[in-house]
Amino acid sequence: MNGRVLRIELRRSVAPWAGGVVLTSALAFLYLVNAEWWRGTTAWTAQWTPLAMWTRSLLFYLWPLAVGLGALQGLRDHRSKMSELLTSTPRPAWHRAATLAGTTAITLASAFALLVLAGGVQVIANSGYTHLGWVPVSLVGALFLVAGALLGMGAGRALPSALTPPALAMSAFVFTALMHMSLGRTETTTATGITSTEPNRVSLLSPAVQEVRDVIVTLSASVHVGQTIWLLGMAATGFALLVAATWRARLIALTPVLASAVIALLVLPSDPRRMYVVDEAAAELVCDGPVCVTKTHQARLADLAGPGKEALRLLHGALGGRAPVSVRENTAVLPEGSTPQWSRETVLIDFDDGVIAAAKGEELTRALIAKGMVPGCTPVGWSGFGYDEYAQTVAAGWVLGDLRPLPGMESAGVRREVDAAARPVWKELKALGRAEQLSRINAMRAAALSCKGEAFDALKGGASR
Repeated sequence: MNGRVLRIELRRSVAPWAGGVVLTSALAFLYLVNAEWWRGTTAWTAQWTPLAMWTRSLLFYLWPLAVGLGALQGLRDHRSKMSELLTSTPRPAWHRAATLAGTTAITLASAFALLVLAGGVQVIANSGYTHLGWVPVSLVGALFLVAGALLGMGAGRALPSALTPPALAMSAFVFTALMHMSLGRTETTTATGITSTEPNRVSLLSPAVQEVRDVIVTLSASVHVGQTIWLLGMAATGFALLVAATWRARLIALTPVLASAVIALLVLPSDPRRMYVVDEAAAELVCDGPVCVTKTHQARLADLAGPGKEALRLLHGALGGRAPVSVRENTAVLPEGSTPQWSRETVLIDFDDGVIAAAKGEELTRALIAKGMVPGCTPVGWSGFGYDEYAQTVAAGWVLGDLRPLPGMESAGVRREVDAAARPVWKELKALGRAEQLSRINAMRAAALSCKGEAFDALKGGASR
């Protein structure tokens, strides 16, 4: 397809409008909705992998939109009443179809590339870690748009009705919704009896990905391969439907998409832990003595190293040989709803933890001491407030000698609530002899690190549950 033909097709087709709608609606969604993609280390403009994953998540509505716009494009010959005239020309049907499909593919892929570029410019400014592991995620996302549009064009030509584009778009949207909410999810129960859901193999036929919870988590290579097979079959069926002139040929044209779905399901992993995997290169540790962060967050090491070393020194002075000996960014990726896993020897931190994220300098030292004493037992992916925060406040006050709110407790009401619960316990603890203080502190840490007891009750001298 030469430049002249491309310019003509751009003028007479809906391809430019399709690209413009995809790009502007995606940017409007990202910039006008204040949601999770703007927060913490997984913000879409913070790192490359979250950028790729968040833009892929927008396909839950961009892909149905591409399918519907493709179907509208496929109706062009029928609307202009030129179908019989075109079939009488010597130009091969596949040549006309290739021109139409190529124009739409170029505009949609370009729109998605510009979307990624808009975020990438900000990632470059915000992150010092550059890698190419995110590229397959975005390439498959662009292929989803192209394949969906081709399938829509073929269906629009095969079923030339004004109802075809909206019906296809709605069907595609229902498909993505079902993959995200029910058909694509498997109910599981954690060891503590908490019920949650995990993605299954069928969900990977959907263009969207699940919410980004960790900056070092990406899609596995087998997911990329399986989805590419599925999309190539979808695109082949769409193109075949554009060329097909009889109902028999149209039925045969469905073979690629059906065969590719079967092959893809054989290639795609069945275990959720093999679908969303840790990027080993991003999770590699960079250390300054006993303080380590992942390569993704290596720019934060300079600010963390000093407070981290000071926190370890103070913890050793308070706990002696039972004190942790290192501070490390937590790279464990556990299923949602599961119980966190902590180490007695290492203070494991998460830069998205409100206590850590809000702290600098001396306040960061206090936050690290609090997390080293009481890491917190809220199930993975959940949020909560209560006894763990009370215990953290008392424990940090016991080590530092003064009781103050932890970083991140900006609300006056929250500070009053924590102080009202923690101060009597802190005063009682400080009034005890050294041996009894250590006994309660050790009982508190045992409950906090195992998540099998109530740390705050242990500080009050009660039995763990």
